[in-house]
Amino acid sequence: MQYPDLNLLVALDVLLEEGSVVGAAQRMHLSAPAMSRTLGRVREAFGDPILVRAGRRMVPTPRALELREQVRVLVEQAGGLFRSGSEQRLETLERQFTLRVHDVLVGGLGIRMLEAVRQEAPNCTLRFATDNVLDESDLREGSIDIYLGAPIPMGPEIKRQSLFSTHYVGLASSDHPIFAQDISPEGFAAYPQISVSRGGRDRDPIDVALGKLGLSRKVMLTTQSFNTAIFALPGSDLLLPIPQHALYRINRFGLSLRPFMIPIPLENLIVIQAWHPRFDNDFGHRWLRKTVRQVCAELSESTNSLL
Repeated sequence: MQYPDLNLLVALDVLLEEGSVVGAAQRMHLSAPAMSRTLGRVREAFGDPILVRAGRRMVPTPRALELREQVRVLVEQAGGLFRSGSEQRLETLERQFTLRVHDVLVGGLGIRMLEAVRQEAPNCTLRFATDNVLDESDLREGSIDIYLGAPIPMGPEIKRQSLFSTHYVGLASSDHPIFAQDISPEGFAAYPQISVSRGGRDRDPIDVALGKLGLSRKVMLTTQSFNTAIFALPGSDLLLPIPQHALYRINRFGLSLRPFMIPIPLENLIVIQAWHPRFDNDFGHRWLRKTVRQVCAELSESTNSLL
């Protein structure tokens, strides 16, 4: 029985990722002519041009697009067979893990994750991508190891795990007049507020809930970051609705701020982690998911006692 040249799968994977013979040659430490000959062998093996020229660049054929995900999984599984012996010990694991996470989670999660990495996997590093927009291809292609945040629409193949639930609480300067008496929905709506929105929206579920009570609030400041919003509070009459798990920032920044329960019914927020199933059995990724789950449980528990 004649076996196919499995090196062609590796070459095909690199060619499709780079979209260029020159780029693939550099990745595989080959000359451009040698890579061109390899592309010819790939074309012959699969009976398809694989990459065709479109102007100054090369684009994959429909057949190549069909093969891309399957080839990538096969190459990574094969690589895992060779790595498995050396990666079963965390102290020798060398990886950079990238997590796409909202900035409201980075502070509390980041320092705890860093401590876990230092103690258990000292040769690994962390990278937090705080852009809240997730492209599923980031998970499929491995540029993002884990998405961490609110549930969002994702393909059916993407794995998800609920980590904890949280809810919005209010945050204000410690000497804010709202604390002079019991806080009512009318009192909450009476003071100017800050809205945090990636898209710049100044209306959110809080406005919907207030509207059902015949109330409305005035948003004086809209920002994309809770960090920015927090520093606008001391000494002002502004109120900031903020997820409860972000209250660690009060102690961290040493600011004179005080949290309070928002006196209107609001739905809980769910935080999940999501990953591509090709990483299910990867030793390092399994450790990463377990650590994220443990750290998030600690973060949720530590902030529940701050109100």
